Amino acid sequence: MWRYPIIIAFVALGGSADSAVSQNPPRPSPDEIVGRWDIIIQTPDRPLPSWLEIRRSGHATFVGQFVGDVGSARPIAKVELNGSEMRFSIPPQWEQGGGDLSFQGRVEGEGLIGFMTHPDGRRFNWTAKRAASLRRNTAPTWAKPIRLFNGSSLAGWHVVGANNWRAMNGVLQNTESGGNLVTDAKFTDFKLHLEFRYPKGGNSGVYLRGRHEVQIEDRDAAEPALDGLGSIYGFIAPSELAGKKPGEWQTYDITLVGRMVTVVLNGKTVISNREIPGITGGALDSDQGAPGPLFLQGDHGPVDFRNIVLTPAK
Repeated sequence: MWRYPIIIAFVALGGSADSAVSQNPPRPSPDEIVGRWDIIIQTPDRPLPSWLEIRRSGHATFVGQFVGDVGSARPIAKVELNGSEMRFSIPPQWEQGGGDLSFQGRVEGEGLIGFMTHPDGRRFNWTAKRAASLRRNTAPTWAKPIRLFNGSSLAGWHVVGANNWRAMNGVLQNTESGGNLVTDAKFTDFKLHLEFRYPKGGNSGVYLRGRHEVQIEDRDAAEPALDGLGSIYGFIAPSELAGKKPGEWQTYDITLVGRMVTVVLNGKTVISNREIPGITGGALDSDQGAPGPLFLQGDHGPVDFRNIVLTPAK
């Protein structure tokens, strides 16, 4: 899982941030804002992916959830709507500074634009488009399996960040905290088999389409958790604890069709055909309608993988 926010310096972002919320807004239907949104936050270093969901609660109340570029989904207790404008605040998660993280925005064409203010006072513009539904009307048929790791090299992969990955004796090893390992190829719907092993206290993850993390973590837990082994990080907890001890090889068999995911951990189905609402923290981008790569998280320390086989849908 991703825990540490990217530290970025404040920069003035132009007049659009100041004018994102007008003084005399029109009065369209709230349905123009209700829904799921793929967000891009503009920062001095690079665009950062985020995600927002706004939904009705009762007759006149609006609530939601938000995912930043790091961390897990956070509930929004109240979204204030005023015509085509909206605003909300949420407590900080991994952001630095005191106070809340606040958002303001408005409808712009078929999307949203606005700005966010961090607890430390930095402000950044963002834009959003409606997230693709990814609803599938027919069951997939499967193509031939693809062995993504050849057992002897990193061919077909590239590293984002410091490269501490190596191939040795049929095992893909991340030796210490560093960069993430990403496939060159991109995929839409697929079945994935892989085996993994971590040391005591280990932490990693498998990102489906580069956007949805299936958690890998060694943790003593009494109950399944939203951020524990077998979870879709921050969104879906596994139905049971099915992990093995540190140092033992474990297996994931994952099926992703549209937004629907099934996760089998060590032969036990811990998530059965559940919907993934949006991206998880640490995603490569927020364009959920596009194909994306598989990536293995390497920024939390040592982890091993082997027998990585992906079967794409035709």
